[in-house]
Amino acid sequence: MKKILVIGIILFAVGYSVLAGFVLLFGAGDDEEKVGFDEDIAGTAKISKEVERYRPLFEKYAEKYGLTKHIDVIMALVMQESGGRYLDVMQSSESIGLPPNSITDPELSIDVGMKHFKSVLEKAGGDIKLTLQAYNYGGGFIDYVKKRGGKYTKELATAFSKEQAAKLGWPSYGDPLYVDHVMRYLDTGGGGGGKQKFDYAQVHNIMKQFLGDPYVWGGRTPAAGGFDCSGLMEYAFGQIGVDLNGNAATQYQKTKPVPDDKAQPGDLVFFSTYAPGPTHVGMYVGGGKFINANDNGIEYSSVATWKKLYPYLGFRRV
Repeated sequence: MKKILVIGIILFAVGYSVLAGFVLLFGAGDDEEKVGFDEDIAGTAKISKEVERYRPLFEKYAEKYGLTKHIDVIMALVMQESGGRYLDVMQSSESIGLPPNSITDPELSIDVGMKHFKSVLEKAGGDIKLTLQAYNYGGGFIDYVKKRGGKYTKELATAFSKEQAAKLGWPSYGDPLYVDHVMRYLDTGGGGGGKQKFDYAQVHNIMKQFLGDPYVWGGRTPAAGGFDCSGLMEYAFGQIGVDLNGNAATQYQKTKPVPDDKAQPGDLVFFSTYAPGPTHVGMYVGGGKFINANDNGIEYSSVATWKKLYPYLGFRRV
């Protein structure tokens, strides 16, 4: 089976190279002028060095597909998708029917990803917010929006997610706040204090590798075979140089309060469980979910559900 998969990937790569040759001989993507653009979505991407190193490739394929006005928006999208730490930089594999992270050539990922972005942008009529959300949900969201006024709104994104989750029997579907999560990597000149000073995607990716591992009281490193709630936060943030050493109560003191309606992925969320005061902590990931270590192991949990079970102490920013 593995041989068949390897042969399939090789044949795909060879086919892609041949196709690329024909494109170079007979013409590249459409000109930029053929696609409408949202002028209200602009700014300089606040990106990591892992993504910045691919800027020449983003510029190359932006020119190929007529997306030069959107390089920073696309690079902000990449910050949300991979943070530049996976070879499938734009997480493009699924857009061409392959399993996640099948593409192992960053340039191929960017080529495929930007071609897909161009296709979605055209279908969305140049609505960047609709394009971004459809990049996460799939093209069906565009059809859904067109039947309901034709313009992206956060309310439509939320409704679509709930409908699809119910239809498929899943607990959730996509990221209803995907646009916000991408836009936070764009400096639109609005300023504002209290912004996060770390790369959320990087911390999240560190935590995700431990999903399904057991809860271990006092676990602070992978060597323990698992983590407790504060140990997971301490370890993951410590990998990027952020000091969150200590238990949940200490981490509560090291962070600043954030109103619920201003919470962002990367903020910590605290509860009082077995004793008064902050005794449980997790990291908010958007969509009403947070990643944490609890008695069930390391998993995603619902903020709303936990609010019903334990005293809620609020969101706090690192």
